[in-house]
Amino acid sequence: MPLPRIQRGEIWRVDLGYLGKVRPVLVVSVTFLENERTLCIVVPHTNSLRGTRFEISVPHPVLAGGAFDVQQTAAVQAIKFIQRLGTVNADQMGQIEQALAQVLGLKLAEGPQAQS
Repeated sequence: MPLPRIQRGEIWRVDLGYLGKVRPVLVVSVTFLENERTLCIVVPHTNSLRGTRFEISVPHPVLAGGAFDVQQTAAVQAIKFIQRLGTVNADQMGQIEQALAQVLGLKLAEGPQAQS
């Protein structure tokens, strides 16, 4: 079976294993090339909120409450991706990027080049 084409900004239902369960995730990595590992960097969605600054609520029809928790960012093999659920818009992706930058201690570039 061919691997799904997984794109940055998509929400997928993914099998995160025994402890992670099957849950929605947001893809934050770029698409892997043929000669690269079939890993995607994702931010899991959770309904077990703790009220931290790294839990980003993103309203979307496929998500029942909860938030994306950037502290749980993980690399997941493409074979674990079950079903594409939708995409987030640019503003929502920007919120996730800001939280990722904060948790990793990075500074995001500003201006038009930051859009790519």
